[in-house]
Amino acid sequence: MEAWRLPVSSSIRGKLISAGYTSLSSISSVSSSDLARDVNITEEEAFEIMKLANQASGSNSCNGSRSLINGAKNAWDMLHEEDSLPRITTSCSDLDNILGGGISCRDVTEIGGVPGIGKTQIGIQLSVNVQIPREFGGLGGKAIYIDTEGSFMVERALQIAEACVEDMKEYTGYMHKHFKANQVEMKPKDILENIIYFRVCSYTEQIALVNHLDKFISENKDVKVVIIDSITFHFRQDFDDLAQRTRVLSEMALKFMKLAKKFSLAVSIYRTHYYTSLTLTRLSLSRGHTQPVTLRLALILQSQVVLLNQVTTKYTQGTFQLALALGDSWSHSCTNRVILYWNGDERYAYIDKSPSLPSASASYTVTSRGLRNSSSSSKRVKMM
Repeated sequence: MEAWRLPVSSSIRGKLISAGYTSLSSISSVSSSDLARDVNITEEEAFEIMKLANQASGSNSCNGSRSLINGAKNAWDMLHEEDSLPRITTSCSDLDNILGGGISCRDVTEIGGVPGIGKTQIGIQLSVNVQIPREFGGLGGKAIYIDTEGSFMVERALQIAEACVEDMKEYTGYMHKHFKANQVEMKPKDILENIIYFRVCSYTEQIALVNHLDKFISENKDVKVVIIDSITFHFRQDFDDLAQRTRVLSEMALKFMKLAKKFSLAVSIYRTHYYTSLTLTRLSLSRGHTQPVTLRLALILQSQVVLLNQVTTKYTQGTFQLALALGDSWSHSCTNRVILYWNGDERYAYIDKSPSLPSASASYTVTSRGLRNSSSSSKRVKMM
């Protein structure tokens, strides 16, 4: 049960959510005095809230235990389940290769990079490509695009949608010469209609929307990808209490994980990142990854959740370095982390963290038609 369902006044409910207490477990894990301080209420009110939360948790405990037992799986079935998970292509084969064929379901993927590197372009590309019909190897789903910065460009989405339809028609023409092929009935207008866009202007709106995603996706089961551009924007500006921010973000990451498992979706998180090209190039070469390998962004809810992140400066060993925002605790919240960086005039993607994919890098380019292979993708990553 979520905290917003508690029988309390709307003002206290809003304070709880704003302070990061979005689930019953988060309320039960603190003392009444801490809850009163964080939510800015009296200790008596905090005690009553905790009492209601404990009662609600107790009423659901039996069902929760039964659900846990019934949900047991063996590792062999899990392996076959992972192999059969669908993926979303990025339209860049080199990138898809290091991602194992594209963005996969049931993972949360964070994508970080410096401004202008193409994070939003990837987000728009995924929101279009997730709609490729199943007969063409796609998922035939819809996309949720959560825009915190106002960077979504509908004109750009139309360009990429038109290119996607043209690519499918070209593929159909080729197949007609050799095999029986399906006709392309999708139009760019249909693709834009299937991108569900949310503009959030504060961290409270962002928290409220994330809390509502479970219900929304349950009612719209054809949603296959959730893109958040970017996860960090409001949390870097409006929070002075870092402990509170960590708690709020941890609750949000937990919700993404639950959505991923429940709906077999992909969650992709984007943020701006400022690692230098030199640092990443050395890191890539030191691990022996000199050839492009396939890359894919991860999916949740049979849709993917892509989280975009921003960058900040970090003081390490006597020098300031650019690093992904939100600190080390947030870095453990996502299953996969992909870092985008410049190597000279070339854009590269580097898999910095993944439980199933090896660390690898691949070049890509952003064209008028969307993401594509770099013309010099056969080159080795050079030392700056």
